[in-house]
Amino acid sequence: MGFGFGMLGGIFPLMFLLVFVIVIGTFLFGVISGIKTWNKNNNSPRLTVIATVVSKRMDVSHHQHHHAGDATGAHGYHTTSTTSYFVTFEVESGDRMELHVSGSEYGMLVEGDTGRLSFQGTRYLSFERNW
Repeated sequence: MGFGFGMLGGIFPLMFLLVFVIVIGTFLFGVISGIKTWNKNNNSPRLTVIATVVSKRMDVSHHQHHHAGDATGAHGYHTTSTTSYFVTFEVESGDRMELHVSGSEYGMLVEGDTGRLSFQGTRYLSFERNW
């Protein structure tokens, strides 16, 4: 008894369903995780502490997008990139926290700066440098 196309006819719908469930599950997990983080941050107290900027990093993501074609019939890809900025602060107790900041905040902060860090949960609010 061989494996003919009749066997494959039963596997493909199952594989399609499995991939569909995994994609939808991953999407829902991301949405629920984001909502939980947002809710936790909103319910956290706003704190202001003395902190020092100990490091900075950027995370650059590249995305390729396919062109369906233009008036000349040319096809191809274009690339976009997204940059996320992170700063690690050390508080007086020695604990460190890495917070996502805007590009303008990232540019204004220098490693070694000391000042008043305001945050809410994992949400960066502001940093007032000591002069």
